[in-house]
Amino acid sequence: MRKLLYITIISALSTSLFSQELNVTVRLNTQKLQQTDPKVFETMANSVTEFMNTQKWTEDVFELEERINANILITIQEELSPTSFKADIAIQASRPVFDSDYETPLINHIDKNVTFYYEQFQPIQFSANRYNDNLSQALAFYAYIILGLDYDSFSLYGGENHFQEALAIVNNVPESAASANPGWRSLDGNRNRFWLIENLLSPRVRGFRQGWYEYHRQGLDLSSSDVDAARAIITGALEQVRTVDNKYPNSMIMQVFTDTKSSEIVEIFKRGTPKEKSSVIQIMTKLDASNVNKYREIN
Repeated sequence: MRKLLYITIISALSTSLFSQELNVTVRLNTQKLQQTDPKVFETMANSVTEFMNTQKWTEDVFELEERINANILITIQEELSPTSFKADIAIQASRPVFDSDYETPLINHIDKNVTFYYEQFQPIQFSANRYNDNLSQALAFYAYIILGLDYDSFSLYGGENHFQEALAIVNNVPESAASANPGWRSLDGNRNRFWLIENLLSPRVRGFRQGWYEYHRQGLDLSSSDVDAARAIITGALEQVRTVDNKYPNSMIMQVFTDTKSSEIVEIFKRGTPKEKSSVIQIMTKLDASNVNKYREIN
């Protein structure tokens, strides 16, 4: 009994000390499909969940309650073969705001027309130094994007190493695989994995990452103790983001930012001063002109 208790305690401590970084919920939408056995997709969802949640992405120690909450929705658009698919992958992640029960979104993004191979019961595997397959590469890429955005929100440029890992994944995709699986190259369009990581590491976007840190760590995390001061800091952070948009117009990161933060920003500034409301409406309509009516709700 003592030996069994000792093993149990050690096991519990190990889980606590070396807990993985992500807590991802995975769902599959297969409404358009008719051919593939539905059980294949049940297995696929389990495989993606296991891959995201059991892979150790960093050398840092995470407690179970410190894991980053995320959601992945894979909408299968087309069956290219019994084991090959084209899908839209929606990625969402959030992190808690200090001293509150509110979680602020870190990313809300859909990667469209992702092609990949999946064979039932075959585990998804990732190697940092070589390309295995498109599904594992894409999932690992977004794991590091989530980590980078989370770390950047807690310390200035704190996510740099994770963004560099995401860049390495892009660079490790062979030309043959990149041409067969669009999204990894600049020539595949201006809204893809290549441009997302290019933006995040570009010197022209450095100010965005500073604004991201100020918005979260110096703004939102202060809101429980001084909501007026927090809102003023967030206003300044949004000004910082706008200056980056002026230097790097039509960048992908701005679209990701507005897709992720627009609803939150509207709710924050409904309680703002008239000056803050006017300033934020002006900033956000410049960044996200197609949703001008949404930002008018601030008034």
